[in-house]
Amino acid sequence: MTPNLTYVLVVGVLFAAGVTLLLERSLTRVLMGVVLLGNGANLLLLTGGRAGGPPIVGTTAQEEMSDPLPQAMVLTAIVITLGMTAFLLALAYRSWHLNGHDEVQDDVEDRRIMELADRDEGPGTADNDSPDGEPPQDPAERPVAAAGEPGRAG
Repeated sequence: MTPNLTYVLVVGVLFAAGVTLLLERSLTRVLMGVVLLGNGANLLLLTGGRAGGPPIVGTTAQEEMSDPLPQAMVLTAIVITLGMTAFLLALAYRSWHLNGHDEVQDDVEDRRIMELADRDEGPGTADNDSPDGEPPQDPAERPVAAAGEPGRAG
């Protein structure tokens, strides 16, 4: 059985929009991305199944029965998507309640690890060469971002 081209295009659009929204910093957009990805996965699973009569022995010939496995997998995917949605809603609500917005903040520890990794690269890399020809700064003397400093890592 070949899937309908319309279903394939809709699955592609749902996955593309879902991944795009997942890459945002706002938890509300991440939530919408998870929902779109879940719906795309459900439609993808359903297009993989064989259409036919009800899979009940005695009512339909065996070669004409539909495949019940994709339907069971879709029910499982619906439950997983619902759980993820509830969790992300709780995170967004808590973030809104504490900070007044639902943006994901940079993690101070992640920034510190990135700066330590930059120091371990050593001299001679493109990041450490200065454009004015001065020798690179000693990695032990480079300033480390303060714990409360706002901004993005990288």
